Amino acid sequence: MIDLPASASVLHCGRYALDLSRPRVMGIVNLTPDSFSDGGRHATVDAGVAHARQLLAEGADILDLGGESTRPGAAEVAEADELARVLPVIEALRECGVPLSIDTAKPAVMRAALAAGADMINDIWGFRQPGALEAVAGSACGLCAMHMQGEPRTMQAAPEYDDVVEDVLRFLRDQAARLEAAGVARGRISLDPGFGFGKTVPQNYRLLRELDRIVALGYPVLIGVSRKSMIGAVTGKAVEDRMAGSVAAALSAVQRGARIVRVHDVAATVDALKIWGTVETVATP
Repeated sequence: MIDLPASASVLHCGRYALDLSRPRVMGIVNLTPDSFSDGGRHATVDAGVAHARQLLAEGADILDLGGESTRPGAAEVAEADELARVLPVIEALRECGVPLSIDTAKPAVMRAALAAGADMINDIWGFRQPGALEAVAGSACGLCAMHMQGEPRTMQAAPEYDDVVEDVLRFLRDQAARLEAAGVARGRISLDPGFGFGKTVPQNYRLLRELDRIVALGYPVLIGVSRKSMIGAVTGKAVEDRMAGSVAAALSAVQRGARIVRVHDVAATVDALKIWGTVETVATP
C-alpha cells in the first residue's frame, strides 16, 4: 500500500473535513436523460433523491450530483436546464450527512450550487473555464480538478500525448498551483487524472498502472473508472455488466494510492474495500 503524504489525509469540503485515512466511495447521481450508464433513470427530482438515498444506505461517503452528461459526444446543456436539474436535489439532500459534490464546469452553476448547500465542485475542465476560479476561490468548498484533453464532444477522436503520464501529471501539478495562487487552500484540492477523457484504452491503463506518480504530487487523488469503455474493452461486457471489472479497477487505483473512487456500484465497491482494508491492516500473528 502507498504511504500517503500527511497533506492528502483530509479533504476540506465546505461543512465537512473528509477523513481520507481510508479510501472513500463517491456515489454517482446522474440527473441527466443521456448519461452513458443510467441515462434517464434518475432524471426527475424525486428519482434522483431516491437514488441518492439508496447510495447512502449502501455506504456512500460522498454524493456526486451531475446535471450535464460528459460522455464522449455529449451535447451541451443550457445553464438554466442544468440548474433546474441540480438545485432541487441539493436542497432535498442538504442535510443527508455526507458532502454533496456537484459535477459541473459552469461558473454560474458552481455559485448557485454552493449557495444552495453544496460542499464540493468536481470540474472536468479543471477550473480552466473563464470565471471558474473566481466562482470557487472565496468559498470553503472542496475542489476536484480533472485532466481532460479536448472537450467532451470530440475528446475521443484521436487523443495524442508525448507521454500520457508525464503530460497528465504536469497539467494536474500546474492546475493545483493555479488554484493555490488564486487563494484556494491546499487542503481543499483533490486531483483526477480523467480516465476516458481524451485517452485511448492503452493510455488509460498506463495511467492506472502508474497512478502512484500522480499520488506523489501530495494531493488526494480521485478516480472515476466505473463502467467506462476501458472496462468494456478488456472484459467485452456491455455497460450494465461491468460492475466486477469496475470494482477491480477501483481496487487497483486504491492500491496505488487513490483516496476517493467515484462509482455507480456503491455497495459492491464498499464491500470490496472492506476486504482490501482488512487484508492491509490485519496483524501478523
